[in-house]
Amino acid sequence: MGIYKFTDTKFKSMTTIQLKKILINRINEIDDVAFLNEIKSILDSKSREQVLKLTLEQRTEIIKSKKEIEKGCFIEQSELDKEIAKWANAK
Repeated sequence: MGIYKFTDTKFKSMTTIQLKKILINRINEIDDVAFLNEIKSILDSKSREQVLKLTLEQRTEIIKSKKEIEKGCFIEQSELDKEIAKWANAK
């Protein structure tokens, strides 16, 4: 990860590391559990290693879809766009 500079009227020009330190210090000052949970939610949504948890039904559908693709049972997006355009123009 490189060091990036941020320019903001409050924080002037600072590196990523400096900004992270400021944020850590500010978070350490917060005692509001609900607010901290919201911050955690934001951070979780931006996590690089976020794991997507799927239900058994979702996993089964994905496996089924992959098998259909292997058999050639699909349509390219460009072809689908053409079909939709024909349908829209026919009305």
